[in-house]
Amino acid sequence: MVPVPYIFLGAAAWPVVHGVYRYQARGLEQLPAAGGYVLAANHNSNFDPWALGMALWPHRQLRFMAKSELFNPVLKRVLLAGGAFPVRRGEGDLEALNVAMQLAGDGEIVAMFPEGTRPSKGLRKKHEPRPHTGAARIAIGAGVPLVPAALKGTTGLARLQRLQVSYGQPLDLSDLHDQPARDAAQVATDRLMAAIAALHAEL
Repeated sequence: MVPVPYIFLGAAAWPVVHGVYRYQARGLEQLPAAGGYVLAANHNSNFDPWALGMALWPHRQLRFMAKSELFNPVLKRVLLAGGAFPVRRGEGDLEALNVAMQLAGDGEIVAMFPEGTRPSKGLRKKHEPRPHTGAARIAIGAGVPLVPAALKGTTGLARLQRLQVSYGQPLDLSDLHDQPARDAAQVATDRLMAAIAALHAEL
């Protein structure tokens, strides 16, 4: 059941997202109708989770990892209400992966950004963007679909750029069941990134 605070947050954001930024979503019919899954997209901005999940509001809530340092006394309640749970980046946070697997297995939608960080964020970056296998590991470990998506426009909010999201079909990973876990996760991630790139090219 979608928490009441999430419904209120979505209601507050809806007029801005649809009115000011002319939000457009395509491919909703390709998403699983019920049950948990991992929804993975390119990462451009801190606004990405809202753009990715707005088309599913108010019926489904996205659950997503957020860097643990954001969970300060000011932002913690907002992040939790928005569906976030903390992850310690760069430390191999197995606890966060296990939480994500549990959530997906319990029927939640876990949103992931395989690049791990935004591709451009100032001149100096500690964490360089590169595809991580976490999304695939969660989907395979929880036995749920791995669904690609692409976002466009979240870096142009100040210019009132149109927000667009495209959802793809769940990836076919049936041929990976007999492979070692690490190899299966890498192959699935390669397929995922190719699918995300194809969706993004069509936006």
